[in-house]
Amino acid sequence: MHTKIAWIDDVNQLTVKTKNIKTLAAHGNPVIHLQKEDQFCGTMIDHFIDDSTATLNFSHELPMGEVLTLKWAEEEIPIYPRGIVRTEWFDERYSSPGSYLGADYCRNQTVFTIWAPTAVSVVLLLDKQPYDLLKTERGIWTVTIPGDWHGASYQYKVTVNGKPTVVNDPYAKAMLPNSKAGVVVELARTKQSPSYTKHTIEPSEAIIYELHVRDATIHEASGVETKGKFLGLAEKNTTTPQGYSTALSYIKELGCTHVQLLPVNDFARVDELTPDKDYNWGYDPLYYQVPEGSYSSQPEDPVSRINELKQLVHTLHKEGISVILDVVYNHVYKLEKSDFEKIVPGYYFRYHLDGSISNGSGVGNDIASERYMVRKFILDTIDFWLREYKVDGFRFDLMGILDVETLLQIRERTKQEKVPIMLLGEGWNMATALPDHNKAASFNSSNMRGIRFFNDFFRDSLKGELFLEKDTGYANGNGRFIERIPHLVTGSTLSEYGEPFVSHVQQSVNYVECHDNHTLWDRFEITNPKTPPSIRRKMHQLATGMTLLSQGIPFIHAGQEWFRTKFGDGNSYISGDRVNQLDWEQREREVNNIEFVKQFIAFRKKHKLLRLDSNHEVAKRFHVLETPATVFGYTLLGDRYDLAIYINPTATPFRLRLPYAGKWLRALTNHIEKEQVDHIGEFITIDPYELLVYKNER
Repeated sequence: MHTKIAWIDDVNQLTVKTKNIKTLAAHGNPVIHLQKEDQFCGTMIDHFIDDSTATLNFSHELPMGEVLTLKWAEEEIPIYPRGIVRTEWFDERYSSPGSYLGADYCRNQTVFTIWAPTAVSVVLLLDKQPYDLLKTERGIWTVTIPGDWHGASYQYKVTVNGKPTVVNDPYAKAMLPNSKAGVVVELARTKQSPSYTKHTIEPSEAIIYELHVRDATIHEASGVETKGKFLGLAEKNTTTPQGYSTALSYIKELGCTHVQLLPVNDFARVDELTPDKDYNWGYDPLYYQVPEGSYSSQPEDPVSRINELKQLVHTLHKEGISVILDVVYNHVYKLEKSDFEKIVPGYYFRYHLDGSISNGSGVGNDIASERYMVRKFILDTIDFWLREYKVDGFRFDLMGILDVETLLQIRERTKQEKVPIMLLGEGWNMATALPDHNKAASFNSSNMRGIRFFNDFFRDSLKGELFLEKDTGYANGNGRFIERIPHLVTGSTLSEYGEPFVSHVQQSVNYVECHDNHTLWDRFEITNPKTPPSIRRKMHQLATGMTLLSQGIPFIHAGQEWFRTKFGDGNSYISGDRVNQLDWEQREREVNNIEFVKQFIAFRKKHKLLRLDSNHEVAKRFHVLETPATVFGYTLLGDRYDLAIYINPTATPFRLRLPYAGKWLRALTNHIEKEQVDHIGEFITIDPYELLVYKNER
């Protein structure tokens, strides 16, 4: 049995589906009836798609937000918008980039506004009481309700495509537990930014430490009282039972400049009232302007989660640490359950030309960031986190699915801030329904200056191709890919050493481990199973040390500095605390390796030669040194001092020649049992699996 329906797929075009369409064609032109008794006729049938489907063209533009019926002979067929919402005409006709959307609170009234151009009615359910919204221009519906509504719950009942559906407000700033409803909130009643001035850290100085809020403190030895919560990560002076620093105090001691928090906005899969039963990294986004309730000590209090996240951000700032938020604007948790889809079906998501849903994200949907009102939502959300939470940067998940123009407009917005805002993302070339030249991918980096890209070429060259589990790289493969190392240590920009990964040295985010896939330690257990653990530790140090010494932005995964393991789990996004937690007892066991990482971080922060801010400066100061076999050496020539850096990824010691004879200080080595010594002369020895840095001051 066929369903009778007509879809508006273009400005003047209907796609009609009914079982007797060819019989109807013999009865002349159909007529569209509006609820207000207007009508207009169609032209001849444009095209028969099959025995039950045809396209019709009309001389007038087909209206939106009206109850429409196609009357054709004895048939009455409902008409609903479909493909029309993805046309340039629709975007230009109905977008409202300057409008305020959401619940605009004042002490004596709240204005509720929602964009729903294809809806035929919208009803506000404020504390479950109904109030009709008035349709204004360009698809905006609004109503003003007198009174003080701080703390009141609200939803909308939106009638679209013949069906009334209760939805939450995508612009909600607070929620009831488990996203049951939005909550009106006066943000002035929440914690406000303290009067101190934030420590200003330029992006070129950044050393990023990636951290999951729950992982950071949930371990029994963390010494944190409010484990797994925003407030737990904000606790100071916490230690293990043996007196070793943990959580915030530990992060400060380590010396990284930025903490990058895995998503802290409202996400799915975790019951906020009983969070210990579930686990999630946070890449299943639900509401983008609401803090995640499972990280709150009082998830039933909508304001508490706001205050607690603000307290965390402010505490990190007081400790001199900048805060980057991991944001997921490339997809939603489930398209069919998304309020975006329920409010304006087909608009917020990307489709292929054949009408199938684009799925470059791999989770069933891609957000269509190039559409005006989608871009507006993303920009409004970025603006909100900057204004209200005073964060210092954003890491864009699967950034290659987003469009270049959206990222450029985000960059322009961040320039309004008094402190530098870090923007970085995964610039992979995703198979999304967007032309390559529009993708915010690394191959478009020349058009996206000021935005940084995770360097997978760096990652794969040091530890092996990510998706070939047993593949090896320079650190764990006896110097494999040595020909790539000049490219890596110079920020992957100098064409004489390989195809540039990005157009500017400060656009390369160098890393060998992150929350995704195997930890570096687990990877080396897979690729080098017969290698003694003591040697694998040295290999690990080479990869981590090279990350910290290369030009660009170094990125460290929390626990990488103490050989973090996830017990071989290569995709632990819902694997629970046992796998994902930071093991603070292991932190106690690996004090020496942590000291090695601390020394390398401190050295990088002290020496501008490791943080050059132009391709010209890199080309001017970087020179490859003559070395034996697969040992790689290079020098960075400064105005007041020079550095000579050597990496030996083999089990053989080698005698090396320094760039020139003179007094050189052995400034760094991953063999930290060695003392810092002055060296006078031209020749040195490098031990197996050693990373050496010598410094000569003029």
